[in-house]
Amino acid sequence: MSPPVNKWNWKRALLNSVESPEALSKILSVDASGLKPVADAYPMRINAYFRDTMLRGGEPLIRQVVPDPAELEDPEGLEDPLAEEENSPVPHLTHRYPDRVLFCLTHACAIYCRFCTRKRKVGRGRIVTVGDIENGMRYIQETPQVRDVLLSGGDPFMLDDERIEWVLRKIKEIPSVEVIRIGTRIPSALPARVTPALIKILKKIRPLFINLHFNHPAELTEEAERACGRLADSGAVLGNQTVLLRGINDDDEVLARLFRRLIRVRVRPYYLLQADLTAGTRHFRTRIETGLEIMRRLRGHISGLAVPTYVIDLPRGGGKIPLVPQYVVKQDEKQLIAWNYLGKTYHYPQPGS
Repeated sequence: MSPPVNKWNWKRALLNSVESPEALSKILSVDASGLKPVADAYPMRINAYFRDTMLRGGEPLIRQVVPDPAELEDPEGLEDPLAEEENSPVPHLTHRYPDRVLFCLTHACAIYCRFCTRKRKVGRGRIVTVGDIENGMRYIQETPQVRDVLLSGGDPFMLDDERIEWVLRKIKEIPSVEVIRIGTRIPSALPARVTPALIKILKKIRPLFINLHFNHPAELTEEAERACGRLADSGAVLGNQTVLLRGINDDDEVLARLFRRLIRVRVRPYYLLQADLTAGTRHFRTRIETGLEIMRRLRGHISGLAVPTYVIDLPRGGGKIPLVPQYVVKQDEKQLIAWNYLGKTYHYPQPGS
């Protein structure tokens, strides 16, 4: 039996997006005039599918996409916190690590997350042209140390099928490229976009790794779970990147529910990301010790398959580093003394030299 058809048409859901505080005030009790300066600085989009999902899911989803005056008050925030432009040899491509590049194919998303690392770019009407994409491909072709290409944006799945297929095919033809990755929030933000036609395209690419973006269990609707299932059936390896967000998911029980449910739909929790130092996101950022305590509580209480790596992408282009709770009490030439997940102490003798 074929899976049920998604009730949403993804293009219609986009056309019926909430994109202004005035439109938002018709479905939520908000001060449209007070939010206008925020939306003018950082565009808003809530597509029709996510609008209904957030109204059911409540504050944890609403806060992710509804403008907040706090976005205009962020003394520590940086416009380009990860120095992507500084490490950009050609437009829309960042080459920071020796063997991999980040390639942004569009500045459009199905929803505009208020904590987005690329708030400086998304939704601002800028176009990534065919010529831009060809220049990026040329750079990858001429830089043979690049083995791994991460397609991002915006959201690559906002492109039409023909453009997606063309990009994947051309990159796959570059001899030095061994791995293609796609970063997308489509399964949680607009799952109807995961159409049979898109799946047919993805099935042609091996290996293909797709990192999804779910932040809260309420995002895993029936439609979202079916989209994940279709992607898994395409043969792509699925991971998930969750951003740790103050007052939304900075709770080990909430994240445990999310990670367990992701595993059930064949999505491996990959990263729990400390929120980037992006201008306009201070009210979302947690303290580092909050994330460390959450990881300590998760470890040993849910399957290791469901425990992501907690990482911070260091400001100004420092790259990602893991953040790990302290388990080692003492280490010397004779032994390691460590705590386990229950706080009990164990001794591991070192082998003789």
